[in-house]
Amino acid sequence: MVVEYMVRVVVFISIIFLVSSCGFFSGLTKPSAVRDSAPNVTLDPKKIKNAVPRVEAKSKGGNHSPYRVLGKKYRVMKSAKGFKQRGEASWYGKKFHGRLTSNGERYDMYAMTAAHKQLPLPTYVTVKNLETNKSIIVRVNDRGPFHGGRIIDLSYAAASKLGMLKKGTARVEITVINPKQWSKSSKKNHDVIKPLDSNGTPDTKKISAQKVAKIAPTGKKILVNGKRLYLQVVAYQSLSSAQATQNRLLDSMRHTPTAYNVVIHPSDHENTVYRVRIGPLSTRAELEKIKQRASLQSFGTMHSIWE
Repeated sequence: MVVEYMVRVVVFISIIFLVSSCGFFSGLTKPSAVRDSAPNVTLDPKKIKNAVPRVEAKSKGGNHSPYRVLGKKYRVMKSAKGFKQRGEASWYGKKFHGRLTSNGERYDMYAMTAAHKQLPLPTYVTVKNLETNKSIIVRVNDRGPFHGGRIIDLSYAAASKLGMLKKGTARVEITVINPKQWSKSSKKNHDVIKPLDSNGTPDTKKISAQKVAKIAPTGKKILVNGKRLYLQVVAYQSLSSAQATQNRLLDSMRHTPTAYNVVIHPSDHENTVYRVRIGPLSTRAELEKIKQRASLQSFGTMHSIWE
C-alpha cells in the first residue's frame, strides 16, 4: 500500500509540473479557474493589427498525432483546407505570457495568436464574433482549449480586438485562410478583413464592394537559420511602460506606406525584461530605413536582433 501511495504521489506531482510549465495546457480550464488574468494595461482594439497570413512549413513541435490530454485522444488534421467551425471561444493571458506554446514558440499575449485542438500548427484563421459580427485574423500556434465545448483559445490581444474580454467567452465562427491566395490578394493593397469563400480564399466580388484603406504590402518575411529579423527599439522592466511605448510606435507609424508589427517580447529569466520590437522585417535595408525615421530618434540607440 505504501508503494502504491508513493507512485500516485509521484504521478500527481508530474502532472502538476506539466500543467504549470507548458502552454500546451493553456485552455484546460477557464482563465479565472487557473488564476489567469489580464495585464494592468488596456489595449486599444483599433491599434491592434491582425496577423498577416503567409505560407509557412508545419512546425516541428505540436503536430504529433494522435495525442492525449486528460485521457482523451485528439488527432491533428493533415490538411485544414476549407475548414470552418462554430462554437465558443475563450482567451488566455498573463499566467501563460512568456511560456512555451505547443509548437515551441513563446506565448505573447499581445500577439494575434490562438490555440486549437486539431488544426495544423501554424494555421491562419479568421475568427468572427457571431454576436457582434466583428472579425479578426489570428495565427494558431498552440493546443487547446481542453475545457467543455470550447473550440478556440484566443490571446489577450485577439480577445481585446474581438470585443470579448468583459464577457470572457463568445460564440464564434472560425474559417481557415489559404495563405498563398491571401498573399496574392494583398498585392491589391487592401488593409481589411477580407471576406472568404468556402475554400478560405478572399472573395474578390465582396472585397470590391468594400471601402478600404490602401497600404503597400509588407513583403515576405525571411528566415535565417530559423530566426527572424527585428529592430529592437527599447527594453523596460515595467510591462505598462513597454505597452505605452508600443502604442506610441503604432501611432507614429500609422501613416507609413508599409504596415509593420510592433511587438513586445518578454525575456525568459526571473527578472523579466519587456523588449519592444518592430518586425519581423524582410531585409537589413528595410531595418535601416525604419531606424532613420524622425519619429524614432527620441528612443536613442536601436539595434537589430535575430530571434
